[in-house]
Amino acid sequence: MKNFLFILFCLLIQPEIAKAEGDEANWNNAIKSQFFAGKNLDETQSLIEVEAPYRAEDPAIVPVKISSKIPQTPARYIKKIWVFVDNNPFPLVGEFEFFPASGKADLAMRVRVNTYSNIRAIAETNDGQFSMSKKFVKASGGCSAPIGADLDEAMKRLGKVKFRVDEGIQPGQPVQAQLMISHPNITGMQMDQMTRYVRKSHFIDHLKVSFNNQPVLQAKIDIAISADPNFRFYFVPDKPGELKAEFSDVSCDSPISRALCKSGNSFSQQFSVAQ
Repeated sequence: MKNFLFILFCLLIQPEIAKAEGDEANWNNAIKSQFFAGKNLDETQSLIEVEAPYRAEDPAIVPVKISSKIPQTPARYIKKIWVFVDNNPFPLVGEFEFFPASGKADLAMRVRVNTYSNIRAIAETNDGQFSMSKKFVKASGGCSAPIGADLDEAMKRLGKVKFRVDEGIQPGQPVQAQLMISHPNITGMQMDQMTRYVRKSHFIDHLKVSFNNQPVLQAKIDIAISADPNFRFYFVPDKPGELKAEFSDVSCDSPISRALCKSGNSFSQQFSVAQ
């Protein structure tokens, strides 16, 4: 009952009262201590930089790009990037792992933003250094934005995958790839426009991308990833081979708690990369 009342409250107050630019309350009072207690986080653009529109056209598909400033080498590389939307009901967008075989720890995706908020990225290098970058975005209602018109058709396409790899591949050099997944990524805060019921959350929670069985991107992700997730990332094709995506989804009883969740389906898709 409490979860239902929370969801109803979120739906009724859209758009929410806008948070002011520079608001750090959720970060300072909850997120930082939960994920980075005792860690020294330098806020600088020297390691990573977040790019996002100041005012989003659509709060349910806000484009976010994270650019790294160092190459991925065995000696020094970015091994993990956490992404948050500070003022979302569930702030964690995802934890993304990178490897020397990633070539670059760059990542682009589309996220949901529920009210004016900082979008924040924290990177950790393999030598234990942390760096933070953020961008303030004006958007409202992204987590409760209506599901597409035909959910039944969307469910029939569930788990279908498309890969796209940039042309002009040079052996041993990072190349950008795009992964497009068909999945509604239901947040648990969206009201069905026909039945007027709030649908239970159902979203992709784990993702692994590998090339010739070597990992290039692994992620634990959550409801802030948009419907039909779309990721752009890098990998290093030293020879022809197979780019493979493996992912799973989950359903949770609450949009803001992961205490009661049920595992769903697992999917995989391969793509041949020539030189």
